[in-house]
Amino acid sequence: MLFVVSAATLRRCATKASGGLLGFKRLNFFSVNCESESYFCQGSGSFRGLTSGFIDGAMSLACATPYAKLSEAPARDNPVSDMLVDSFGRRHTYLRISLTERCNLRCMYCMPAEGVELTSNPQLLSPNEIVRLANLFVSSGVDKIRLTGGEPTIRKDIEEICSQLSSLKGLKTLAITTNGITLARKLPKLKECGLSSVNISLDTLVPAKFEFMTRRKGHERVMESIQTAIDLGYNPVKVNCVVMRGFNDDEICDFVEMTRDKPINIRFIEFMPFDGNVWNVKKLVPYAEMLDRVVKQFTSLRRLQDHATETAKNFMIDGHCGTVSFITSMTKNFCAGCNRLRLLADGNFKVCLFGPSEVSLRDPLRSGVDDHELGEIIGAAVKRKKASHAGMFDIAKTANRPMIHIGG
Repeated sequence: MLFVVSAATLRRCATKASGGLLGFKRLNFFSVNCESESYFCQGSGSFRGLTSGFIDGAMSLACATPYAKLSEAPARDNPVSDMLVDSFGRRHTYLRISLTERCNLRCMYCMPAEGVELTSNPQLLSPNEIVRLANLFVSSGVDKIRLTGGEPTIRKDIEEICSQLSSLKGLKTLAITTNGITLARKLPKLKECGLSSVNISLDTLVPAKFEFMTRRKGHERVMESIQTAIDLGYNPVKVNCVVMRGFNDDEICDFVEMTRDKPINIRFIEFMPFDGNVWNVKKLVPYAEMLDRVVKQFTSLRRLQDHATETAKNFMIDGHCGTVSFITSMTKNFCAGCNRLRLLADGNFKVCLFGPSEVSLRDPLRSGVDDHELGEIIGAAVKRKKASHAGMFDIAKTANRPMIHIGG
């Protein structure tokens, strides 16, 4: 395992660490410079073995992440209630809400080729139910909500939902993750309704390959949506790219080139196992390999300082307008800083993307319980959250929903 902490945190924790904190018996320390701050990495066993395939520059870049800076987070305007704090002290201030299970694409990593059985409309949360539950979370300390799907923009009432959510007192960020197929024409109104951040999924820059990977046409519409978001002033426009060996891994540096003149944050995501997506470790391109490829072509690539709860490892390139990030759920998880919770379209509540456990909030809501009782159900689920998800091979063998049911 590899952990990275700030120098100040290291000094505070060194005594505990040397006594076996987190179960590590052998600790080795080395410093890595990252912007204006130095970080110290601690590991057990052979560090070289963990970074095989790196060139020397990439190895340092990979290490420089502020892993244990939770206690140094700035003070918040709205305090986090105990409902959102798990048994490991993680404060969950980020709620992802899936608005629908339906989608106008059929991406191979998200949905099986034969499709999935969809929940009937009466069993999905209504707009009023979504807003009521969101208000409970926000009043308890959530300050960021991301709308997902399926494809959230195909929901006809998305503008009204955005308007109501953005008006919740204490909410700082209302974001969306979308495939971009219909976004270009809807985004101006969504921005007026309070949508403050945009992630657009795009796994290839080649139109023919796009049709193969998504089983649908529409590449030019996604590119139009990216440009529309830029023109409307979204900065950065985040572009999510799931990298799969033999499909799009040859385009990594082409995607990085998009950041040269535009305020795009390209986010490379390791291929993750979900029901029906035929995950295979041979298709996985690990973070170390992706980073190695990028730094060989873009030699000025350097690490940025990440927030303690950040899922991505963020980088910039000298002279580029945008940035490059890696989401490394499989090879270098970020569970220790996780602050995310998920509300599914059918009203089920999920505390971990890769965990099979879910609890219904729809059923008690419709049975007439008050917010206090709902809070107790949510709090109990949060307290059961594990320290980290299983390894990728165990995840691949564990029954879970298809990604389209969970929400991207």
